[in-house]
Amino acid sequence: MTERRPTRGEHQKALAQKNKKSAPKPSKKKWFKRITLTLVAIVAACFIGGAGLFAFYASSAPELDESLLKDPVSSEFYDKNGEIFATIGAENRKYVKYEDIPQDMINAILATEDVRFFEHGGMDFYRLGGAILANFRDGFGAQGASTLTQQVVKNSFLQNEKKLKRKAQEAWLSFKLERKYTKEEIFEMYFNKMLMSGRVYGFGTAAQYFYGKELKDLTLDEEALLAGLVQRPNAYNPLKNPELAKKRRNTVLGLMYQHGKITKAQMEEAKKVDVQAGLADDATRQKFSGSKYDAFLDVVINELEKNGDGSAMAEGIKVYTTLDPNAQQTVENIMNDDSNFPTEEIQSGVAVIDTKTGQIQAIGGGRNYGVERGFNYAFDLKHQPGSTMKPLIDYGPAIENLKWSTGQTLVDEPMNYTGSKQTITNWDNKYMGAMTARKALYASRNVPAVKVLKEVGIDKAKEFVGRLGINSENVYESDAIGGGDITMSPTQMAASYAAFGNNGVYNDPYSITKIVYRDGKTTKDYTPEPNVAMSDYTAYMVTDMLRDVVGNKPDASGTAANVSGLDIAGKTGTTNYSSADFNKHNLPDTSVPDSWFAGYTSNYSIAIWSGYEKHFDPITTWDERRLPQHLFKQIMAEISQNVETPSFKKPNSVVEATIEVGSKPLKLASNFTPSEKRQTELFVRGTEPKEVSNEYAMPELSTPYNVSASLDLEGQSINISWEHDAMLNPETDEPLPTTFEVSAKREGGETISLGTTDSKDLTVSNKLEDGNYTISVVAVVDGTRSKPGTTSFQISGTTDEDDKDKDKDKDKEPESPDKPDVEEPTAPDENGNNGDNGNNNGNHNGNGNDNSGNNGNSGNNGNGNSGNTGNNGTPPGNNGNNNGSNPPTTPTEPTTPDDGTGSTE
Repeated sequence: MTERRPTRGEHQKALAQKNKKSAPKPSKKKWFKRITLTLVAIVAACFIGGAGLFAFYASSAPELDESLLKDPVSSEFYDKNGEIFATIGAENRKYVKYEDIPQDMINAILATEDVRFFEHGGMDFYRLGGAILANFRDGFGAQGASTLTQQVVKNSFLQNEKKLKRKAQEAWLSFKLERKYTKEEIFEMYFNKMLMSGRVYGFGTAAQYFYGKELKDLTLDEEALLAGLVQRPNAYNPLKNPELAKKRRNTVLGLMYQHGKITKAQMEEAKKVDVQAGLADDATRQKFSGSKYDAFLDVVINELEKNGDGSAMAEGIKVYTTLDPNAQQTVENIMNDDSNFPTEEIQSGVAVIDTKTGQIQAIGGGRNYGVERGFNYAFDLKHQPGSTMKPLIDYGPAIENLKWSTGQTLVDEPMNYTGSKQTITNWDNKYMGAMTARKALYASRNVPAVKVLKEVGIDKAKEFVGRLGINSENVYESDAIGGGDITMSPTQMAASYAAFGNNGVYNDPYSITKIVYRDGKTTKDYTPEPNVAMSDYTAYMVTDMLRDVVGNKPDASGTAANVSGLDIAGKTGTTNYSSADFNKHNLPDTSVPDSWFAGYTSNYSIAIWSGYEKHFDPITTWDERRLPQHLFKQIMAEISQNVETPSFKKPNSVVEATIEVGSKPLKLASNFTPSEKRQTELFVRGTEPKEVSNEYAMPELSTPYNVSASLDLEGQSINISWEHDAMLNPETDEPLPTTFEVSAKREGGETISLGTTDSKDLTVSNKLEDGNYTISVVAVVDGTRSKPGTTSFQISGTTDEDDKDKDKDKDKEPESPDKPDVEEPTAPDENGNNGDNGNNNGNHNGNGNDNSGNNGNSGNNGNGNSGNTGNNGTPPGNNGNNNGSNPPTTPTEPTTPDDGTGSTE
């Protein structure tokens, strides 16, 4: 058999497979070469692209301007109306030539900011890498990355932004600056240009401002402190933040030693110096004022620092603020008037915030506050808040989480902190027993406040205040009354309280709306986002309770803060010294360190602190304690003039109910709850009580009295009347609705209902058979019945048979009787009375009522009649005879009504 030859296609396929198996693999060397060439190509492309981009950005860089290089660029500050209120820049600047700068000052700056300044050409790439490592090794701030040249360029021409364009332009201009000016000239520019603190520019000015000295008179520790300020001018201010300032100063001293500028002994000696030693007094610093609203401007500068723009003022920015010049001027006028203060030395801090937005409207940093006084009592102060903490951490969380009513029953009684023998006391060293949550808050009772916090739980309370901008690592039971770990400033307190007046929406307090950089186009928004901190029912119910703090109730603690015509809610607060403090410092018994008041309308939220600069200089009088209330009243009244202030509006989630105070669980007050135990309180809709209290029984109803009954002239109807003392509603003092049930009972027979009425009389058709009856009247109120008031009543008359006989007799001729030899009797009158005596019988009934002749029909009512006289009469007269011999019925005295006040709990 002949073997089949492969086709051409099969032959080519086999050949290709053979070649594939025999082809040599590329070596590792070739792969490395390929990768290297690829990377080189990428780097080259990036370099070319980067160089091109750098060239493009550099071409658009501004020209070097010597006037801008040597002088600080002024920044402008605008109020809420868009008007400039401050310009900060070259004012009060002391310009220092390079040759007049002490060498230690130069060394301190170089060691901290740019140790290779005299070696690099504007950009120090070696130092850049070293700075990164130093920050990892020694912590942030140990060493900066920018050279002095770059800082001069940035602060003279460029805006403070971390963009590639700005960095490229900064590098390019730094190289140009190095080629146009000497190192000494560039250092001189830096030395006189940098922002040192607040409105202070340049190291020479800072030396005079902080120490009242010329540069040549500064000590090593003082030089190190000034050198360290540049990085964060306000944070490292020794007047405000001595601990941070000390840490920064010691870092500078360490860098000076590290770079061989000082010895170890010099470093350690300088570190021992108190960071606040040698600081200038207030009078020295006053002359550096650059604004008429210094306290507010301090807050603005702090906010710039907080947002990373602390040094931006040196770049000529425009800062748009929330300042209300009218409110600010009002605050300053009141704070600077010594007649408003009970002592010469007592201090106060005031923060005025827009309730709806959180915008800071005005700041009172202290009495006669000057620029950089060193301590802004409205912003820098962090003290225990006292009882102003109660709505924030106790009652607010209880309503929010437990849906408590404002009428929740709480008991003010002796109590210790959990796990402690320390007794919780009240300001008056008394306990008031059971009360509503409302009263516990407006009367500022401490024991109920601690009980509320325990009921809510520490975690939920901490979470609640956290949503109000109050962050604390630890919360203790003593924080329930503002004496624990939480501390606050007036600014934060005003913002936290504002959430209650803003339907539960919280805004962080802020003083800047936006800043505009030097190019006039680039902006940065500073407006924070609002946050829902609580339900609207919580906000309103707390607000309603706080209204009573400034109201006219006897135990209210904040009445001195009330402003007529304004819907105000607020809370007082004082802090306490410990027993050890009293003993150690020999303090008077009435001593307290802090007094607070926080209050708000729908427009403004104001918080005020008062006290003394030194903690153990105590407040001892009520005038000092009430100072925050008096200041609040003046400020709120003045800034609210000619401003529409809507009242707080109750949301649909809140309902009212009148409860019986002290009931637990809460019950509705009954009609018989005493007025002092009735209180209309607020409830979260759906949680209001349905059950009515039966604690207080209905007082006994008074018995109807002066009951009388009579027939009309024809005998067709019975007229019954009586008197009754109505029961009064304990809440309104109005008569309660009363009905009367009237009945008649025949002697020896059954009781017959005559009807029911709301009035004190009743007329019914006469359907009663002849006989003697007892008429009864019973009062009925809300199902409760009184004892019956009664009277006797007789029905008598001719029967039908008698009437027929009379009709028959009319048809007969009358017989002529023998005329008796006696005197003719007196004819009876039309009322059936027999002569004069018969008439008297009819006039007097057993109850002393004058019922005319009608009562002559009832023998029982014929009191005091003569039987003989009755014999002379007609049948009605005979009745008088038969019954006239009965003894008279003694009138019943009316029962004194019970008004319910005699009930006991």
